[in-house]
Amino acid sequence: MMPMIDDRTLLFILFVVIFVMLVWGRVRYDLVAFSALIGAAALGLVPSDEVFSGFGHSAVAIIALVLIVSRGLSSSGAVELIAARIIKPDRPLPLHIALIASVGALLSAIINNVAALALLMPLDVEAANKAKRAAGQSLMPLSFATILGGMVTLIGTPPNIVISEYRQDVMGQSFSMFDFTPVGLVVAIAGIVFVSLVGWRLLPSRTSVAEVEQEIRNGRYVAELKVGELPEEQETKVHQLYASADDADVHIVGLISHGKRRPGLASRETLRSGDFLVVEGEPKAIEAFMGKAALKFAGSEKHEGGVTAPGLTLQEAIVPDGARINGRTARSLNLLHRHSVTLLGVSREGKRFRDRVRLLTIRAGDVLLLLGTPERVAASIDWLGVLPIEGRRTEVIQRSKAGLSIGIFVAAVALAVAGVIPLAVALSGAVIAFLALGLVSAREVYTSIEWKVIVLLASLIPLAEAFERTGGAQVVANQILILTAGSAPWVTLAVLMAVTMTMSDFLNNVATTLIAAPISLSIANALDANPDTFLMAVAVAASCAFLTPIGHKNNTIILGPGGYRFSDYWRMGLPLEILVIAVSVPALLYFWPI
Repeated sequence: MMPMIDDRTLLFILFVVIFVMLVWGRVRYDLVAFSALIGAAALGLVPSDEVFSGFGHSAVAIIALVLIVSRGLSSSGAVELIAARIIKPDRPLPLHIALIASVGALLSAIINNVAALALLMPLDVEAANKAKRAAGQSLMPLSFATILGGMVTLIGTPPNIVISEYRQDVMGQSFSMFDFTPVGLVVAIAGIVFVSLVGWRLLPSRTSVAEVEQEIRNGRYVAELKVGELPEEQETKVHQLYASADDADVHIVGLISHGKRRPGLASRETLRSGDFLVVEGEPKAIEAFMGKAALKFAGSEKHEGGVTAPGLTLQEAIVPDGARINGRTARSLNLLHRHSVTLLGVSREGKRFRDRVRLLTIRAGDVLLLLGTPERVAASIDWLGVLPIEGRRTEVIQRSKAGLSIGIFVAAVALAVAGVIPLAVALSGAVIAFLALGLVSAREVYTSIEWKVIVLLASLIPLAEAFERTGGAQVVANQILILTAGSAPWVTLAVLMAVTMTMSDFLNNVATTLIAAPISLSIANALDANPDTFLMAVAVAASCAFLTPIGHKNNTIILGPGGYRFSDYWRMGLPLEILVIAVSVPALLYFWPI
């Protein structure tokens, strides 16, 4: 008769299966975690009344709220306001990396680090193109800097939130917003210095990278931007906007005044309210130039809420044979009035044209730039019979609300730090304010949340609790203690960080934190040491996944645009992880005495 397998052994087997499935990567990690949770419940490893307890955990709510707030700050142009002042393509590469990495780290401390990278990556690629160098030389340093910056505050990265809430569960009090700052700041500064001076030199510079970058660049469109109300005493000529156009990589190719196209570039013509500037550029560049020059999109006043309506996007779509719009104009189809969607620009094999955009006869093969809410744009695409280009959507930024959005966010954080209200409530208030201001739409509240991470976290919380309850964490902790027997406590701390980092390089950092947190507490109890030292060590180590493109989503995002190979991450990631341990252990011992 075979002996019965105890609960702890079953949980070990289950976690091994989870680890193998996550590393394999063929099945989505949220489905792996949820299936494991249901399997554990069927085996009696998780009590039936606790199976879905993770979905009500405060850590889940905080991570979701942080993602929504990040979206609101991005939509307001607050991030662009900071980044636009420091991105200059003519700077030496080490200085460029130092500056953009510092901005990335700063942004990651206050918004989700994935959002920070997504906002800065196009600027970095654009700077690389202007400097005629491979973007791969600076994209990995930027990605690593945004990961490092997330460690500086509670809301910067999910591992910090998970560790804080774990401390609340087991010790009765969570970490505060800036408890992570002393160690996180030391590590972030050391990491940025490394990637700026040494790290980028370890990366190969491939000629093929430029080809990859070209593939991800959008097409160039001819579009019309409307001049708004101008003060009577102000006289602005077209050529005065050339500097702003150059900064945004946009060409001003003409002026439409009183409904007629002026001859040539009209550089000496005076702009009047209601005139239209004809520009040529990529969608993001056109949108950025509009903000710099305080212009409007043609037809934007006829959209619900105007150009500041929440959730306006620019979507690119190609015209096939047989499309309704093929051989016709946007005006003849009454596109704006029928669907509240503007045909903002047209790309035709790099050719320029003199017709007004709405009066241009569209041909098969043209690429259209459509402005509207995502729902209305999707409906108009079906009606027009055109084909949307995947991944070619540009959000419209509401720059006039940048200061207000920053003020709301700072107020929410201040209330939470002062202990007036819990962090989750403060962030909820910020989300409601952003909704009221139109910085996020009701739809974007849900689309901003990365539901796969939410399901992963909510599924693993009950499993991690069962792992700790059955003594699994204690077994792993004992093995680390045996390995470091006779050594100073800081050696055990360093080994714990190395083990946690290794797991995080192959697992999601949330999963790594949930597994390593109880292990760190067991080690601290066995050594009769300060548990906060070991919990902080796990928070730092779980965030530092630099060896593989799958360890952190930011690493995955840059894989294609940077033209990287799997082995490239080891080149810079391994010495960086060693540096993190070397810097963070003394910092932990100083700020959180063992």
